[in-house]
Amino acid sequence: MVAGGGIAGVSAALAAARRGAKAALIEKTVYPGGLATAGVVFMYLPLCDGNGTQVTYGLAEELLQRSLKYGPGDIPAYWSGDKNADKDERYAVDFSPASFMLALDEVMQESGIDIWYDTVVTDTTVKSGTLEAIEVCNKSGKGTIEAKCFVDATGDADLAYYSGHKCIEGKNPMSIWGIEHLEEDVPGRRELGKNTVVFAYGGGHDVKTDDAGINGKLVTDFVLKGRNTYREKLNDDYGSEKHTRNSRFPVMLPAMAQYRTTRRIDGVTTLSDNQEWTRFDDSIGLAGDWRKAGYVWEIPYRSLIPKDLKGMLAAGRCIASDGDAWDVTRVIPVAALTGEGAGVAAAMSAEQDCTPEALDYKAVQAQLQHERKYPLHFEDVGLNR
Repeated sequence: MVAGGGIAGVSAALAAARRGAKAALIEKTVYPGGLATAGVVFMYLPLCDGNGTQVTYGLAEELLQRSLKYGPGDIPAYWSGDKNADKDERYAVDFSPASFMLALDEVMQESGIDIWYDTVVTDTTVKSGTLEAIEVCNKSGKGTIEAKCFVDATGDADLAYYSGHKCIEGKNPMSIWGIEHLEEDVPGRRELGKNTVVFAYGGGHDVKTDDAGINGKLVTDFVLKGRNTYREKLNDDYGSEKHTRNSRFPVMLPAMAQYRTTRRIDGVTTLSDNQEWTRFDDSIGLAGDWRKAGYVWEIPYRSLIPKDLKGMLAAGRCIASDGDAWDVTRVIPVAALTGEGAGVAAAMSAEQDCTPEALDYKAVQAQLQHERKYPLHFEDVGLNR
């Protein structure tokens, strides 16, 4: 059972289903893809190290390619020849959120995943320290879902938090992403198709989660502050006659709060500052640093496992990462990577009738490498540090 239909959740469900598990996914919106689609964050960040070496494979690469299936966008042709490349010139792409939604629906349906949109997790059932069931609510009313293993891909560690697990909170910049019509060439803007469809951002200060974070009312405050920022920018343009409502206007705004680092698990292992180029025996994959070329991270399996809660793995931005590492692991490619690792481990846990922390991580690694080239360590892609 996967909670959360963002990139991490989709990847977890796909990995489990393709292994033969009975996999279900619940999502609070009617959009697959999470922040990538409903959040209009349409930048699929790099799968390479910025110096011509691809480091992330598997579902992360498959979903990047599928993001382009029904819409515009191209992988930079010469990404593998660049050195110290900017992220826009790496193995990365901008995509249409709506097109990606269609592709994600398609791949999940092809894989036989039981999808439940417009369904919200409201509580959990924990017995003897093991997560055994979740409570949900949708148009059918309230219900209970039991599973042999759960994946928390909610972004905010909701399953762990509702289960009494002590979570760690982070900070978030106030921002709004969107798509707008703008009859003007703006240096540095991101385009989707024709010049009239562009990227908008209103940003600012860091806000602690207890000020604008993850309790019910404060989510609303966070969203409204972001929209207010954008509305002020529009009014400034209209007032100065730089633009009119016919030459500049919003086309699509996010359908969810655009959080980055809200709440995460306290993992058996926590990936921390300055651990780029740190080798982990239990690595489930590699991630390039999207912010700067030449830095690569290994992602330990035990960063997906909560310290004091059995029967569950985390995936996506709520794995155990802290500080600089949290900024690296919260983005789309690493969400897909950790989702795939969590999905494989969840299926294996169900098969072996054990909880994820009891699995032999070497067996999980073997499964990740079984059907495709899937590097786990720096040396697997020819990098030595």
